[in-house]
Amino acid sequence: MTLKKSLTRCLIALIPLSSFLANGQQVEIIPYEDSRVITTGVPFLLIASDARGAGMGDMGVATSSDAFSQQWNPSKYVFSLAKSGLAVSYTPYLSKLVNDIFLGNVTYFNRVNDRSAFGASFKYFSLGEIEIVQDEFSEALIEKPNELTIDASYSLRLADQFSMAVALRYLRSDLRIQAVDANAGAASSVGVDIAGYYQSEETAFNDFNGRYRFGFALQNLGPKIKYDDAGRENFIPTNLRLGGGFDFIFDEYNKVAVTAEVTKLLVPTPPKLALRREFNDVNGNGTYDPETDELISEDRNYILEGKSQDVNFLRGIFQSFGDAPGGFSEELKEFTWALGAEYTYQDSFAFRAGYFNESDIKGARKFFALGAGFKYSAINIDLSYLFATSQIQSPLENTLRFSLSFNFGDGTYEEL
Repeated sequence: MTLKKSLTRCLIALIPLSSFLANGQQVEIIPYEDSRVITTGVPFLLIASDARGAGMGDMGVATSSDAFSQQWNPSKYVFSLAKSGLAVSYTPYLSKLVNDIFLGNVTYFNRVNDRSAFGASFKYFSLGEIEIVQDEFSEALIEKPNELTIDASYSLRLADQFSMAVALRYLRSDLRIQAVDANAGAASSVGVDIAGYYQSEETAFNDFNGRYRFGFALQNLGPKIKYDDAGRENFIPTNLRLGGGFDFIFDEYNKVAVTAEVTKLLVPTPPKLALRREFNDVNGNGTYDPETDELISEDRNYILEGKSQDVNFLRGIFQSFGDAPGGFSEELKEFTWALGAEYTYQDSFAFRAGYFNESDIKGARKFFALGAGFKYSAINIDLSYLFATSQIQSPLENTLRFSLSFNFGDGTYEEL
């Protein structure tokens, strides 16, 4: 028998065995119940800390300048009519359940000259007291987790109607529970904001004067935050804000400002995950049975659709525009939008209203907001109230938010 014939017979004899192995191997994919909501670390940065912005539906990137512009768009400071200002705010959180969770904010700004200004703020989010009891004989341990930010900004007027600003932010998140993990520590990161603002000259129309406003802000550009060496890294809430508005100036006493704003988290979308098993199906039923089947491989984080979130923050920003498992239609749902209006009388009283909308599959935050403002001399008092319109109840629902600001040297500057 020749060598060629011998090899041929061997190959023919191996064919049934190869077929049996191929037929015996099965792949089983079990999808998880996926969440389309994008989550980040230090999410309190997305809460409107001032009552004026909250009263117009959580917006502020393109509204007129005020003392709280640091949170929304610090480039507005060079359009302030006051020389400087100091502002404080207090926002109760989950007030229906507890009374010691709150967000506090202190902001200061100063116009150096006609073309430049700087601002600084301190924001503190308290998660209240947590009482930990190990057993009936142990003394209760009290933990007070909290998060905070400290930031500073510089804005410059590049033209009579346009300005830009940069801000640097330090973030610290102390959520450690030492009674549970003595090695846990506070996490920290840094973020950078880049913002711009345009305010047109006052233009005469048929029955009123008007002025256009536009603004943008890239917020919290910075590395991920991590609580311990073995823990998962979390993106900070890098955010894009775009807005525009128009002021209807009817006379020297009455003015109505309408504003629209859209926002998008520049954070990767969670992919659709599944459990993927490859195994030898001994009993031939097509389903993995740990009693009889031989497991070849198992992947508990198999990506069915979408892209991995295991990327750095810079790549995550670009990935966030095209990684939604549902394609372009889902990407559009990641934009939130808000509409707001503010009526001002004699620059001494203001009434505000707004609406905020978020897709049902991205968090379902939907609410109306009302607000009011009072000005006496150099003091501004602002209040706001929120009404949820979604089945998902807002932690700020039925909560009265309060902010107070002092403008020094009011009227020092005039609008160009």
